[in-house]
Amino acid sequence: MRLLHTMLRVGDLQRSIDFYTKTLEMLLLRTSENPEYKYTLEFVGYTDESDGAVIELTYNWGVESYDLGSAYGHIALGVDNAAAACERIRQAGGKVTREAGPVKGGTTIIAFIEDPDGYKIELIENKHAGQGVGN
Repeated sequence: MRLLHTMLRVGDLQRSIDFYTKTLEMLLLRTSENPEYKYTLEFVGYTDESDGAVIELTYNWGVESYDLGSAYGHIALGVDNAAAACERIRQAGGKVTREAGPVKGGTTIIAFIEDPDGYKIELIENKHAGQGVGN
């Protein structure tokens, strides 16, 4: 088994595609539209789906927002420099919710941003990526 994708429901598909492809520099990998059931899927990621996990952006036609609830945590991305990534994301219009710095009780450098729908994304400096710093 392997992890294929994480699905996020989005309220404005183009806004989300712009965020993930322009602000986070992911690739738009494929699109699937289903007029009968009124939804569109866009898959984004840093590598082809055959090589790694990606994000499925799901737009249910006519739904502009969702209650995110309290169970969802975050997506984590490895970055070379969390502070520089925050500044680049901020300059691109992204929302930084926690500036780069060490995780509470540790030395791993992390930061948090939000996508346009309010989903949290953790930035973990690459030297610590994969260590499951949580939050």
